[in-house]
Amino acid sequence: MPSVSVLLPCFNAAATLDEALASLTCQTLTDFEVVCVDDGSTDATPALLEAWERRDRRIRLLRTEHAGIIAALNAGLEACRAPYVARMDADDRSHPQRLQLQAAFLDAHPQTDLVSCRVAGFPAGQVREGFRVYIEWLNGLLSDEQIRREMFVESPLPHPSVTFRRAAVQRLGGYEDHGWAEDYDLWLRLYLAGARFAKLEETLVEWRERPDRLTRTDARYSLENFLRAKAYYLTRGPLIGRDAVILWGAGMVGRRLGRQLIRQGVPLTAFIDIDPAKIGRTRHGRLVQAPEDLPRLWGSCQNPALLAGVGARGARKLIRARLEALGLREGQDWWSVA
Repeated sequence: MPSVSVLLPCFNAAATLDEALASLTCQTLTDFEVVCVDDGSTDATPALLEAWERRDRRIRLLRTEHAGIIAALNAGLEACRAPYVARMDADDRSHPQRLQLQAAFLDAHPQTDLVSCRVAGFPAGQVREGFRVYIEWLNGLLSDEQIRREMFVESPLPHPSVTFRRAAVQRLGGYEDHGWAEDYDLWLRLYLAGARFAKLEETLVEWRERPDRLTRTDARYSLENFLRAKAYYLTRGPLIGRDAVILWGAGMVGRRLGRQLIRQGVPLTAFIDIDPAKIGRTRHGRLVQAPEDLPRLWGSCQNPALLAGVGARGARKLIRARLEALGLREGQDWWSVA
């Protein structure tokens, strides 16, 4: 039995597949398998996979009818034989030491369920500003504490960079389809289940930037669906038993998140904002109030929670400082959600 199974779904990936597989066959850890799930490709992907399977006995081809990424991931997960499963996409590249270092980390830290690593965007000239900022943010989240602290901000773990314990993910039923990003959904379910996360300091995966990435073309990765996912899991975790929820941020993100929270039955009582033009107005029938009103609002509730939902760059740091000065504890009293 291999020590690591690489789960690699493919759909019409002929242009990049050879490069991805070549990076895996160069791994310093040799005791692994690559489970390549061909999701009904109509280009040269099946022929390329057959050639790789003949060339390298560690590569296993699994054919399925085209049913999308979630079905392909679950079919591949079922076929993985190793206790550790490393995710990989057919257009990315893994550093030669990736599998060795991630497997060694899980061996040495039996309480950790998933380990990621830092990533680099490529090709360098095609990495857009938004993607670059996102990578910079997630590369700064290394510890379990840091990853959990910002779990509701954005997906803190690049899917093709993770290696997880197969048993931990199978206990949760594998990947699920709720109409939003399947990887972020899995991280949130692991978070609520008490899983421990880690991220290696080394940059071990090159994450390809391309205009036709699913995150750009599939509605499941839209802002609205990310907000739906956050609201859904907030109500099943941090907001359980709260008699009042205060949302800091009455702008576009806060307004849209507020709508999703109300749909989930959250007792949203007020918005906080620093913009004088918003203070005194309402969002979804809730009054927008100034930060100076927060102590009074907080003290009037038995078991309140606050969500910081301002999307402007740098706002999270400023809000954190204000809330810490009030004695509110991040991860217990309040959570960043943007």
